[in-house]
Amino acid sequence: MNTESRNTYDVAVIGAGPTGLTLAIDLVRRGARVLLAERGTDLFAGSRGKGIQSRTLEVLDDLGLASRFLAAGGPYPPNLPWTAGTPGDEFRMIEEAEPTESEPYGGTLMLPQWRTARLLRERLTELGGEVSYGHELTGLEQDAEGVRLRFAGRAGNVRARYAVGADGARGAVRRLLGIGMTGGTVDPKPMLVADVRLAEGTLPRTHWHVFPGADGGFAALCPLAGTDDFQFVTAFPEGTAVETDPEAVRAAIAARTHLAPSRVTAVAWASAFTARAALADRFRDGRVFLAGDAAHVHSPAGGQGLNTSIQDAYNLGWKLGAVLAGAPEALLATYEEERRAVAAGMLDLSTRVHRGETRRGKETRQLGLHYRESSLSEHTRGADAPLRAGDRAPDGPFGDTPGERLFDVFRGPHWTYLAVGLGRTPDEVALPFPSTLPAHVRTHAIGPYAPYGRGLFLIRPDGYVAWTGSGEGLNPEGAVAWLERHLGAAAHAAPDGA
Repeated sequence: MNTESRNTYDVAVIGAGPTGLTLAIDLVRRGARVLLAERGTDLFAGSRGKGIQSRTLEVLDDLGLASRFLAAGGPYPPNLPWTAGTPGDEFRMIEEAEPTESEPYGGTLMLPQWRTARLLRERLTELGGEVSYGHELTGLEQDAEGVRLRFAGRAGNVRARYAVGADGARGAVRRLLGIGMTGGTVDPKPMLVADVRLAEGTLPRTHWHVFPGADGGFAALCPLAGTDDFQFVTAFPEGTAVETDPEAVRAAIAARTHLAPSRVTAVAWASAFTARAALADRFRDGRVFLAGDAAHVHSPAGGQGLNTSIQDAYNLGWKLGAVLAGAPEALLATYEEERRAVAAGMLDLSTRVHRGETRRGKETRQLGLHYRESSLSEHTRGADAPLRAGDRAPDGPFGDTPGERLFDVFRGPHWTYLAVGLGRTPDEVALPFPSTLPAHVRTHAIGPYAPYGRGLFLIRPDGYVAWTGSGEGLNPEGAVAWLERHLGAAAHAAPDGA
């Protein structure tokens, strides 16, 4: 392989956080040649975004990772308030939710961000991808055919058909593109977050310990599931210069709890920040896209930032894959159309949670997010149908094998054509089969199922409904027409990768 071909990629993804790793996984499994460039020498080491919401677990299920995340993490414990070293009555900051037939991942899973990143990297490696460390982006130019990226040092220059900035709020891609962010401070009080180890027996790991301050402030020590560490979070008076060295962290814990500094046996990571909410003015510039914190910055309250970011990648991945396979470039315009509106809503939710205006409940689990207003959503059933184009496709039982689920049917980079309740009798399962359905669309039929209602459904690779039909009076070929209209030549291309 010569130097030019070795440095040419389908997609260059800048930043190997959860956003970039998720996007690389989705693209690699579609057969794309991907550069995942990370400025550092390893993945991020702190706990930071520790909440994995229900919808994100569904994304991870599709990527073959849900069981690993569930094994590595755990549920959020109840909160236990302390006053002068005396515990009070426990309460729950996060509403509990039990799994259901259509929503198999009930509540929020706790997993420190460093562990999330490593599980994603493990999956990327299994698929044949890798992270390229020490790649600091210093410049980019684009033309009608692609993007040229310059990296410092030996990394040199790279050519890619498309590039994605997943390099965070202070990353190089958005700055080089000259795209601004609109927003501001959610709370002027600076905060400290740190991963600490406590001496054995100091605090039980059965609770998320909260220490109210006399000035209305707070501190908290949360046991991080799957580790021996606690995440420490506290706020300081406005204007305070927050120190993050280990002794300063120990001093902050001693000042805001009843624990002596000596009870903190290790400080693995610490960071200071001020909660902000900001949205990039646009998510795209030509052949370059923004995703994750490069496109939207949240307060950590409510656990929306990491989850919204992973779903940015999940939305963009199948669209880039389709265009690489021959779909019209116009498909890529729907990334900003769909995701910028969602990100704006999640920024508002994070801010309301931070300010105590709403609870961490069903809305924060992100299962109700939809793309009903998207140009990709074609709904041809009645307005009262339980499931509309643009909605998330629910899980449910499938077939005669116990435990077999619709999510098993959807899992993978393919499309799914699903018929629900269209047999001649209530117990019959029938599939009105379009004669020209492409090879990368899998067909399935189930009996009556209330979350869907009776009808036909074309389900996108990201688990949202693209097209609906009644199966009566409407030609099932409408699903094929949708694919040909939006995917063009890629509508009948060879199946995506495994």
